[in-house]
Amino acid sequence: MDSSIMSLAEMAKQIKNGQKIVVFKDCSVPMELGRTLIKQGIKDLHLVTVPTGSMLPDMLIGAGCVATVETSGVSLGEFGLAPQFGSAVKSGRINILDATCPAIYAGLQAAEKGLPFIPLRGLIGSDVLKNREDFRIIDNPFTDNDPIAVLPAIEPDVAIFHAGMADVYGNVYIARQAELKILSHAATKTFVTVEEIVNFNILEQPELAAATLSAMYVDGIALVPNGAWPLNLPGYYDYDRSSIKAYAMAAKSDNTFKTWLETQNRGPVIDSN
Repeated sequence: MDSSIMSLAEMAKQIKNGQKIVVFKDCSVPMELGRTLIKQGIKDLHLVTVPTGSMLPDMLIGAGCVATVETSGVSLGEFGLAPQFGSAVKSGRINILDATCPAIYAGLQAAEKGLPFIPLRGLIGSDVLKNREDFRIIDNPFTDNDPIAVLPAIEPDVAIFHAGMADVYGNVYIARQAELKILSHAATKTFVTVEEIVNFNILEQPELAAATLSAMYVDGIALVPNGAWPLNLPGYYDYDRSSIKAYAMAAKSDNTFKTWLETQNRGPVIDSN
């Protein structure tokens, strides 16, 4: 068995205060890992959402775990705004690094390729440039009269996500969520929770290999059935809409959020029979 396979508690302990953490949008989100980080009292995280954030960033912000959010938006989708995120922005409790979806991906792709920065079209004339002193405008060196924005690489300390399957050799099957490879390539370390761990080598299966993240990019795997609940995991389970709606209501005030965190911040009860 690969040495990267560990318990959820061991995985959470490897994520430290103040680290830059990159997390996927509203599916393949490691919700149970997030709950564990809240319980261990992690602080001062720099969250990067790819490219937007949903329930997990909102929970972490409300629990006081986050100092900075780099994002193109955080919301609960059909359930409305992300209340704790909005409250923290208005009160100034967190630092916001405004971005666009292409800007988030471009920054990660720069890190993936080992580049210090990357050019990107479409930002000139937008308010994003007014709010990001680290985004610059340069002249295109290959032609005249063609200014272009350049963005610094986004270099996360840790990428975290939830997937359906890993194998005992440390490979992770990510199915259609190809963007997860960018997260892992850009980050210094990658930790993945999964629904199941299989005994065969996924990379040796022709029908699975192309959608598999190699063990060389994976630093930790934890078996956590229903680890994305109440969000969805494509091919495994859908959103638990009633639970997300209950969270959206509770998160509207600090008092009800605190009560929810103390009484409801736990994964589903799993029937072991």
